[in-house]
Amino acid sequence: MAGVEAKTEVPVEEVHVNGTAKQETSETSTTTTEEASTKSDEQSTTKVVKTAAKGRHAGVGEKTILRNVGLMEYILESSVYPREHEQLKELRLETAKHPWNMMLSPADEARFLQVLLKLMNAKKTMEIGVYTGYSLLATALAIPEDGEIIAMDINRDCLNVGWPSIEKAGVAHKIDFREGPALELLDVILADEKHHDSFDFIFVDADKNNYINYHPKLLQLVKVGGLIAYDNTLWNGTVSMTDAELEEHPKYVRHYKPFIMELNKFLAEDSRIDLSLVSIGDGITLCRRVV
Repeated sequence: MAGVEAKTEVPVEEVHVNGTAKQETSETSTTTTEEASTKSDEQSTTKVVKTAAKGRHAGVGEKTILRNVGLMEYILESSVYPREHEQLKELRLETAKHPWNMMLSPADEARFLQVLLKLMNAKKTMEIGVYTGYSLLATALAIPEDGEIIAMDINRDCLNVGWPSIEKAGVAHKIDFREGPALELLDVILADEKHHDSFDFIFVDADKNNYINYHPKLLQLVKVGGLIAYDNTLWNGTVSMTDAELEEHPKYVRHYKPFIMELNKFLAEDSRIDLSLVSIGDGITLCRRVV
């Protein structure tokens, strides 16, 4: 979750982690599966499926639009965890110990993207915002041996948590990590014409206020028929909330909602892409370049 431009102003209750403003961990809502199951849907438009590291769902630590915790558990246990690579599981559990584990990419979303990458026969990819590298590792495992990922983040600190798992998985050679603000790094990449119209897939999970600024640059990089995927486009379910309902959410959620709303409207009107907003995880918008 990276690539933020320097000195982005955010509410005082937030902390910048890898370039993306996130709520301080002391204010992060953490519920066990049992506690979450006792709360009515009226109390929250999302369910946080989060358990201790010793639990059977250790390391989930993620927001999900799916409100039924039992159904979420079923999906994970029946079709996600049985196919999860050993090092992905290792990294997921390790990330569960991290103070900002709420930034972990949902395991079901990562699995979905892996299948999508294989269907596309994707080879050259990009990831903007990597955190500890769970989605990065998932991508590296899905693309061929000679595939490549240009990955970028505002700093490498969190990725260092996941790098041992990436190395053990034998896919570190596929990753070209670049440190710094994503807008600047994208300009460097665009300066080399060999990258124009060359990427099969680009995944963006970074500073929400800059998604709309990344878009024109990414359209120059992704090939016709390729995909750009923007994460968190349902933003804790707040996209359909009234102002009164939104007041119950942390400041960082309220702060970034307008940027997500602006992006969703902009993408829906962009004739250069075909798109689908998929209600998996916290919402992911798939944009297929058509011209």
